[in-house]
Amino acid sequence: MTMLNKDMTLCISLSARPSNNGTRFHNHLYEALGLNWIYKAFAPTDLAQAIAGVRGLGIRGCAVSMPYKEEVIALVDRMDRSATAIDSVNTIVNDDGVLTAYNTDYSAIAQLIERNGLEPESSVLLRGSGGMAKATTAAFRDAGFRDVTVVARNEKVGRALADLYGYAWVPEVGEQTAEILVNVTPIGMAGGPEEHALAFPESAVAAASVVFDVVALPAETPLVVAGHSAGKTVISGAEVATLQALEQFVLYTGIRPSDAQVRAAEEFMRAGQ
Repeated sequence: MTMLNKDMTLCISLSARPSNNGTRFHNHLYEALGLNWIYKAFAPTDLAQAIAGVRGLGIRGCAVSMPYKEEVIALVDRMDRSATAIDSVNTIVNDDGVLTAYNTDYSAIAQLIERNGLEPESSVLLRGSGGMAKATTAAFRDAGFRDVTVVARNEKVGRALADLYGYAWVPEVGEQTAEILVNVTPIGMAGGPEEHALAFPESAVAAASVVFDVVALPAETPLVVAGHSAGKTVISGAEVATLQALEQFVLYTGIRPSDAQVRAAEEFMRAGQ
């Protein structure tokens, strides 16, 4: 293990409820590739001060998670097209004090839609309306999905997201079903007030063919467990976390690890959950 030293390059993450996923994934790859880098997760009490610290301390990279993906936009210098297209940020790269924002969530969701052979003709029930929901909705739209309903309690935000991509909006799941269920809310997230709750009713899970939970911690959320138990195709937030973290790693370091190195880092990440 690399000893801490004054020449280390630092990368961080900012989240209301930090997990060890990014910390373990990035640090494992730093070690495997012999990089004098270190990654640390933080829960900021003041986002503006935290971003000022990224700039002032020369922190190379900064991952941004719930609930800061939209709020952070006003604090960066440049927006990459990946972030501008959906007005949501999950990655900041610091080049000599100039902060450029990216979004690798979108590419991760898009890859998983393609890898799992999800059919654009399928109906989709997507629960959530935040920054990650924007990335997910955009990925489904760009993959050709037309029958998508956004579920969000906040009518103003939920309807705005649905209207942005030409989809329907409803305030509650209720009795609705769809072939693909997608949870992009904190429901089921470890440490949250609803960590043991199911994002969709069991009846909706039973009627679906695909269950997709973007929550990464734990890997086996209540929705993921329900999907497996019902024999559905399941896509987990852990898969999203790996893909988006990989693209962050490339943006920070300029190095793309081998598939074997990524698999080893993913296994190490999941072992810490």
